[in-house]
Amino acid sequence: MMGRQIDQGALFYEVRQEDRVPTGHLLRRIDAILDLSFVRKVMAPHYSHGGRPSIDPELLIRMLLMGYLYGIRSERRLCEEVDLNLAFRWFCRLGLDLRVPDHSSFSKNRHGRFRESGILRELFERIVEQCFAMGLADTTVVAVDGTHVTANASKGRIVPTDADLPRAGKDATRAVRDYLADLDEAAPDLPGTVRQPPTAISLSDPSSAVSTKHGKRVFAYGLNAMIDTASGVVLDVEAAPARKADEPEAARRMIERTRQRHGRTPGILTADAAYGAGTFLTWAEGHDIEPHIPMAEKDGEEGRFAKKDFVYDDARDLYVCPGGKRLERSKKMKGTGPEAWSKGLGMSYSAKVRDCRPCALKLRCCPKTEVRRLRRSIFEPARDRALRRATTSAFAQNARLRMRVERLFACIKHNDGLTRVRLRGCRGAGEQFTIAAIVQNLKIIAKSTIGLPDHA
Repeated sequence: MMGRQIDQGALFYEVRQEDRVPTGHLLRRIDAILDLSFVRKVMAPHYSHGGRPSIDPELLIRMLLMGYLYGIRSERRLCEEVDLNLAFRWFCRLGLDLRVPDHSSFSKNRHGRFRESGILRELFERIVEQCFAMGLADTTVVAVDGTHVTANASKGRIVPTDADLPRAGKDATRAVRDYLADLDEAAPDLPGTVRQPPTAISLSDPSSAVSTKHGKRVFAYGLNAMIDTASGVVLDVEAAPARKADEPEAARRMIERTRQRHGRTPGILTADAAYGAGTFLTWAEGHDIEPHIPMAEKDGEEGRFAKKDFVYDDARDLYVCPGGKRLERSKKMKGTGPEAWSKGLGMSYSAKVRDCRPCALKLRCCPKTEVRRLRRSIFEPARDRALRRATTSAFAQNARLRMRVERLFACIKHNDGLTRVRLRGCRGAGEQFTIAAIVQNLKIIAKSTIGLPDHA
């Protein structure tokens, strides 16, 4: 006989949340390794000693982490899901009779107490320390890379320069004020770094930059990450405008933070050609880091010799051309230091007229000039060493390992849904990237200790 479900409307139910969450559930596994006991101590100075009790900061952090675990970016929807899902309530320590915080609480705390205390960065660093202590993370070989994430900025509201940004009034939003403050407090770039002025600045989010990486012209941020290539543990993340020149600078900041916080410096650093600037290579070698980075060499015109076809003789300080003739340093231009080189100055090397004029290779070398000239950067020695390193088997192996950082970006953007930065400013983008990195590391720890499936 066919059955029929009849709702008799019982007045009381015996429900125990602990029994409703399966043993192998993702949230149960994450909860077993997540230690938030320090949160209240760190946050205490940012609360008043009187008045009504506020929402427990640990509850808000648990909700944020859970949202990133399940790709829920909207705080409004997150609150609805926690209210309805028993497993979510269990993870957040919310009984069935307790109310879920209002979605506005996240904005108030994120722009206030969370940002002032740096609690999200502290949580991330503690989880990285946990990875080091468990032997999951190492800095023998690390990889750095960046990907672009679309910003929450309008393409229609733009100004041409920083000077055109509003300093007061309703248009001087929090994002504009933060951007102007960051300009005043910006640390100097590596010596020799060349930056092009932005072509457009968004009034909605001036910290973002124009990106055409994926075809469409949009404002975006750079999600920069440094990972341990052996385990995939995220050692650090950094938010920056989506500009090529900001990627090496972001890598430098991540390396410095890892050294200061954890006392560890990468032994080998692998990255793509965007990090192949001589300034960055020189800095890395000066900090006992061996960069395994390919060089983005410019090829000459079709049928002409490029600079890479000339061999530099370090002992004699000269170049040898494909025809066997010498290009000697013709003069030392004024101001050959890093600051001067950033303006395009350096050492100039020139061949002799008597060598070039009768040479059979002149049409392939310098058809429009009397002699062939080359310029050599003061950072060229680091580039030369990088080119020699690129011919080794270790370089090829580390280049393959570098691709694991691309897998991280795929997980964050496609699996976890971080395809757009909802918060504005580098601080807001950095907070979102930090939470995403925390979640990735928690999954790695859970997999290593409890055997979490790869699809989780």
